[in-house]
Amino acid sequence: MRLKLTIAAAAAGILFASAAFAQDIKIALIAGKTGQLEAYAKQTEAGFMMGLEYLTKGTMAVGGRKISVIVKDDQLKADLAKTLLEQAYNDDNVDLAIGTTSSAAALAMLPVAEENGKVLIVEPAVADAITGEKWNRFIFRTARNSTQDAYGAAAAVPASGEVSIATLAQDYAFGKDGVAALKTALAQIRPNAKVVFEEYAPQNATDFTASAQRIFDALKDKPGRKIINIIWAGQHPLPKIADLKPERFGIEIAPGGNILPAMQIYKNYPGMEGAVYYYYAFPKNAMNDWLVAEHQKRFNAPPDFFTAGGFAAASAAVTAIQKAGGTDTEKLIAAMEGMTFETPKGPMTFRKEDHQALQDMYHFKVKANGKDANDLLDLVATIPADKMPIPVRNKR
Repeated sequence: MRLKLTIAAAAAGILFASAAFAQDIKIALIAGKTGQLEAYAKQTEAGFMMGLEYLTKGTMAVGGRKISVIVKDDQLKADLAKTLLEQAYNDDNVDLAIGTTSSAAALAMLPVAEENGKVLIVEPAVADAITGEKWNRFIFRTARNSTQDAYGAAAAVPASGEVSIATLAQDYAFGKDGVAALKTALAQIRPNAKVVFEEYAPQNATDFTASAQRIFDALKDKPGRKIINIIWAGQHPLPKIADLKPERFGIEIAPGGNILPAMQIYKNYPGMEGAVYYYYAFPKNAMNDWLVAEHQKRFNAPPDFFTAGGFAAASAAVTAIQKAGGTDTEKLIAAMEGMTFETPKGPMTFRKEDHQALQDMYHFKVKANGKDANDLLDLVATIPADKMPIPVRNKR
């Protein structure tokens, strides 16, 4: 009788272990789906789901375990983002989380990951502090950071001759980090160029007349090239600045990358140059080819800026789970530190020191005559990841 009970208990243990192994892999995707960055969030979600589909060959499973994605809207609110992540880890029992859209909301989420001992992959928030002073060992970021944006922008600046730059940025972490990073990048790779004036405007600003006048006054009497570098998320101020005719003073505008609807205004300024994180026609690899073709088929448009980011986050998650042999947090961290994974942009690598994904950027020129509304940019040069000496800013 005792032998039968022992065998029965062993069998039950095997069944329980099998059931545990077969449990879904739960991933929370937190994004700011309500508010002025709604388009960014929707793209991230679309890219993430398409990435899972591509990487699992349509099975939506890894290691025999189905992937379950729980999507939560933080409405761009830091307190809500923090609460949603706490709920995801504790009530939904997710294995890891992805998010979020706003840098302020992402910063609020970082200590929650540490307190719960679970991985958070930051996408697409870019503030340097996320992998800098506010970082902890549970944080990995597939999104580029402000400094990577800045090195791209710096690489697009002429390498010789005197260049004076004024910045126009949003008055919060994203904008301020971006300006600080640009100054650092210029000092390292374009010492002939200097930021001579900084202008900050509210996130929801619509009238830029006063800002533009201050910028024009600061630049107009400078020798050499004079450039306004715009660091902006959401509705772009470029047309408002351009309408005030900075060319009267020999001043050029250098915008950063943005989503396609925002960049369609660039068509009015052919020859304008800048730097971008992703543009669908630039990367040449099988993953991007699939994404471009499938996205066009499903949405009647090419994949956008943050679609590629969501896809990259999916690739990081799937690659890590495969490498770790499951979802144990410590094994995931060990697997992800120094891990290289494929994305629509090409390979990215999580730097061991701060878990920032190192990645290429692109120097673009606005096309004179694109064949359609989204045929906007020509590639001037790919800026390789290893040519951007991104500083490590955390205290590890």
